[in-house]
Amino acid sequence: MTTNTPPTSGVQLIEVAPELAGQRIDNFLITALKGVPKTLVYRILRKGEVRVNKGRVKPEYKIQAGDIVRVPPVRLPERDEPVPVAQALLQRLEAAIVYEDKALIVLNKPAGIAVHGGSGLSFGVIEALRQLRPDAKELELVHRLDRDTSGLLMIAKKRSMLRHLHAALRGDGVDKRYMALVRGHWPTSKKQVNAPLQKSNLRSGERMVEINDEGKDALTLFRVLRRFGEFATMVEARPITGRTHQIRVHTLHAGHMIAGDSKYGDEDFTREIRELGGKRLFLHAYALTVPLPDGGELKIEAPVDEMWAKTVERLSAS
Repeated sequence: MTTNTPPTSGVQLIEVAPELAGQRIDNFLITALKGVPKTLVYRILRKGEVRVNKGRVKPEYKIQAGDIVRVPPVRLPERDEPVPVAQALLQRLEAAIVYEDKALIVLNKPAGIAVHGGSGLSFGVIEALRQLRPDAKELELVHRLDRDTSGLLMIAKKRSMLRHLHAALRGDGVDKRYMALVRGHWPTSKKQVNAPLQKSNLRSGERMVEINDEGKDALTLFRVLRRFGEFATMVEARPITGRTHQIRVHTLHAGHMIAGDSKYGDEDFTREIRELGGKRLFLHAYALTVPLPDGGELKIEAPVDEMWAKTVERLSAS
């Protein structure tokens, strides 16, 4: 393999050596461009910026001895620069924005995406939004959702909005409502769970939350939305306090665990829901009412994803 320019500084023309013949072009580039993120390799291939013998090729193209591969200039991220977020995820999050103005973004966060990087994750929603909105220099999460919980998530674009919403969250100005699919027959008369919560870390480092009299006050209001015989109930949960894992631990305390909850759930119930196609945590932040600084009020509802909807459809038919 011979190159006529140093890596990443400008256009490279690489002649394929005989011993490399038969390799896929994507794998060839990943090896040739050491340190360049794979997402960037696939992006330059997809955009047609990589040419073989002056023609475009697909990632599965197999290189031949003597091929001349033209590689465009690629820039390595600086050591402290954020990892670029995959284009597909950026597009998914852009499509998930349900409200945006000069000071606030509200997103219908998909299940399985963390709100921020950390714990082995290089990025989350906030890092992705900073790439999507590079001009919004003050983007900050207003509150959090667990990685596996879907639904409405607020991101402030201005510090003044962040302060306003934090004050509203500390008071009773923000109304957040969740839907949860729980095991068994939730009694209509059970309208609240009031049980203090305390965080604890296991030896593995995993964070768990448990009911403990020495913990912080925690109150969740519940309402039955729909029944599936004695097998399951769809409930609305309205957390009055905002403790970590609050709804998940309060439903466990009530004896009606949430489907798909690997920490606080019931394995048999989760397995039966998975068999219906429900391979996720069935907790979704579906409704939000927040006071705006101008005295107005923002009311938003977010639909569930296709997997949730189809699982509930199958559940009602079974």
